[in-house]
Amino acid sequence: MGGLNDSVVTEFVLLALSCSWEKKFFLILICFLLYLGVIVGNVFILFLVIFDSHLHSPMYFLLANLSLIDVGLSSTTVPKIITDLLYEYTLISFKSCMTQICFIHIIGGVEMVLLIAMAFDRCTAICKPLHYLNIMNPKICILFVITGWVTGVIHAMSQFLFVMNLPFCGPNKVDSFYCDFPKIIKLACTNGAKLEFIVTANSGFMSMGTFILLILSYSFILVTVWKRSSGDLSKAFVTLSSHIIVVFLFFTPCMFLYVWPSPPPSLDKNLFIVDFAITPVLNPTIYTLRNKDIKVAIKRLCKKISYSRFC
Repeated sequence: MGGLNDSVVTEFVLLALSCSWEKKFFLILICFLLYLGVIVGNVFILFLVIFDSHLHSPMYFLLANLSLIDVGLSSTTVPKIITDLLYEYTLISFKSCMTQICFIHIIGGVEMVLLIAMAFDRCTAICKPLHYLNIMNPKICILFVITGWVTGVIHAMSQFLFVMNLPFCGPNKVDSFYCDFPKIIKLACTNGAKLEFIVTANSGFMSMGTFILLILSYSFILVTVWKRSSGDLSKAFVTLSSHIIVVFLFFTPCMFLYVWPSPPPSLDKNLFIVDFAITPVLNPTIYTLRNKDIKVAIKRLCKKISYSRFC
C-alpha cells in the first residue's frame, strides 16, 4: 500500500461504470460536452477578468478564482470517468482513490470560502458603498483566497487521517462513479459507524453551516435594500440573483450527500452529475447572463477582435 496502510485491498471497483454500451455512449457524450463547457466557459471568464482592466475589481477577482476552482473540481472526476468508460475500465487503485477524495474535499472547501467571500463582497458593496474599496482591498481579497485553500486542506486532511489507517480486507465495490469518504468507510473491515459519523458531521456541518450563513447574508442584504428603497427590491434581486442561484446549485447536492448519511445510489449518481459537471458549467453562464459588466466586457472583446481583423 506504499505506506498508506496495511490493507489487503489494493483497488476498488466503481460499479456505476459497469453498464451497457448504449448507456456508456450516452454518459461519455454528456460528460464530454459538459466538461468541454466547464473548460471553455470558466477559462473564458478567467481570460476576461485578467485582460480587461475594467474588471479589475474585488468581485471579479473572486469570480475568476471561482472559475478556476470550478475547472479544478470538475477535473477531479469527469476526465477519469470519460476515459474509464471508453476503455471499459472500472477499477481505481487505493492510492488514486484516496488522492481523488482529498482533491475533491480540498477544492470543495476552497469553493465554500470563495462563496462566503463573494457574499461579503456584495454585502459591503450594497451596505457600505463609500467604504467598499477600503474594506475589499487587494490584501483582503488575497487573504480570502489563501484562507480558502487552508480551510480546504484542513477540511480534507482532518478526514483523510482517519480513513487512511482503516483496514480494507474484503469488500471493494463502490456503487458510484467516483470515490468519497462516506462510500469508502462502509467498506472497511471494522466498525466504521463512529468514523462515518465524524465524516458526515465534518462535511455535513460545513456544507449546512456555510449554506445557512450565505442565505442569512443575502437575506440581510435584501432587507437592507428594502428599507432604503421604500420596498423596491427589484434592483437588489437583479444584483444578487446570480449569486443566490449559484449557492443553491452548489450546496443542494452537498447537503444531500453529507447531511443525509446514506442517500439511494440512484440519487447519489444523479447528484454527482449536478455537482461535478452541471454546476461548474452553469456558473459562468449564470454570471454572464445576469451581469452587465461581463456583457460589456464581451462586447469590448468582440470589437477588438473585429478591429484587429480589419487592420
